[in-house]
Parts: sequence; structure tokens; C-alpha cells
Amino acid sequence: MTIVGISRGTEYSPNHIDNDAAIFGRVVSIIRDKGYAVEVCTEQEFMAEELSPDVVFGMARNPQVVARLRRLEEAGCLVINPARGIENCSRRAMTELLITHQVAHPHSEIILLDEEWNTPFYPCWIKRGDSHAIERGDVAYAPTSVEARAILADFRSRGIASAVINEHLQGDVVKFYGVYDTDFFYWFYPDPRTHSKFGLEIINGEAREYPFDTTELRELCNRAAAILNVPIYGGDCIVSPDGTLHIIDFNDWPSFARCRDVAATMIAAYICERIEVILNRPEYGRNK
Repeated sequence: MTIVGISRGTEYSPNHIDNDAAIFGRVVSIIRDKGYAVEVCTEQEFMAEELSPDVVFGMARNPQVVARLRRLEEAGCLVINPARGIENCSRRAMTELLITHQVAHPHSEIILLDEEWNTPFYPCWIKRGDSHAIERGDVAYAPTSVEARAILADFRSRGIASAVINEHLQGDVVKFYGVYDTDFFYWFYPDPRTHSKFGLEIINGEAREYPFDTTELRELCNRAAAILNVPIYGGDCIVSPDGTLHIIDFNDWPSFARCRDVAATMIAAYICERIEVILNRPEYGRNK
């Protein structure tokens, strides 16, 4: 059996290069300790080599890599996170799926940048629609139409074709990490000074720690993970003063920086369980 692990390209780890590398390396180490041989490569190396793996896991986000992962899946390869799930975490796809399946989410609109946007609701967040946030300007807060027009003009100048407009919600920002179909789920209030890609959490201010149902949060996030097809996930939620929850972001295989050791153990176990299923197929000659 050939098992390949793909690390995340640094361009897809804004301000989290070390954290992303650390969780990936820890997962690889645990899987190897369990007796599995893992070939590790970067996204660029994966595209350059003609590999035909049985299992691929990792943090890839390059669209060409994801397209190749999808082809491997179609040929019978196990891919974690699945290629479709990685694609579903781009802003536009994520927003469309969460709204379609009535997952609690801010009021949102998707616009094409070659059209005028004439539905103002302010304040709002404007996010590039074609990918995750790669640089600071890919997610921006617009309190008025003046800022909104400037943000959209910047998107157009950078060749971004679509944008997602999210209503700004007052409340506490809560970050969460999970591994679907396991007991692992972790949440915390972020500190923009120590745990933030771009420091945007400061818009909502210090957490007031509004009471909310943690079981409801876990169920909400696991439901989103199932809909988006992202078993190894993380993201952000807003807790309103009345305890209402809304998911505002969802990511494939984040850094798990606040809970790296326990998360790595659960991620590795999730992957190994699925490897064992494959190894027990008749063609691998193992029987239990």
C-alpha cells in the first residue's frame, strides 16, 4: 500500500506557516509510529511526481493539486480531506451549501464583480468568493458603502471574479476545531494578539462570554462538516447576546494550534481506521 501525505503550500498559510507545518508533521509522525510507511511531499512535489497512491491525506489547497486529488478519488484512491470538501470550503461554495441546507449563517449575498451591487446592508463583511483568504485584503469589514466600493474595486483590480457579502453580526467570536465521527471537538475565544491570521476578530471586540449551548455548537459544526464533506475541520462562529449561533467560516484541516497534540492523535486515528478498512479488502490479503 502506498500512503502519501501532502503538506500545505506556504502561500495558503498566511501567518500560520509554522502552525500548519506542526500539525501536519505531528500527524505524519503518529501514523508512522503505528507502522505505516508514509511518503511526504509538498504540493509542488505532488504535482511533479507521477504517484499512484492508495491513500492520500494532507492539507493541500492548490487548485491543480485538488483537481488531481479528485481524479485519484475517481480511480479508487482514499483522499482525506476529500477533494470536493476542500473545494466546498471556498467562500462562494461554502456559503451556497450552508444556505441551501439551512445551516445557521449570516444573511449573505454572492455577487459577480463585473456587476454592480445594489443591495446594501451595512455593516458587512466582503470576502473573495473563489478561494480561502490568502492575503489580508481577501476579507474586509465595510461599515458603509464607501468602504464597500473601495474593497470591491480592490478585488476587481486583482482579478477576483466574485465576492461573498456577509451581514456583520454582533456577538462573541468563537473558534472551533473538530474531527467528524469522533469524540474530538474543541472551541475557544480567540485573542487577536496571539491567535489570528489578520487580527479581524478585533472588530467584534473582547469576548463577553455570552452563555450558549456547547452541545448545540458541536452538533451545528458536525452537521456543516457532513454537508461540506470536510471531516477534519475548523472555523469561526458568532454567539449572539441571546446565545444564538451562526457559522461565519469553515475550513478544511486548520492548524489546531491551541490543541495540537490531542487533535493530531484524533486525526491520525481517523486516518488509520480508514487505512485499516482498505487493508482488510480481499485484494490486500488480510483477513480478521
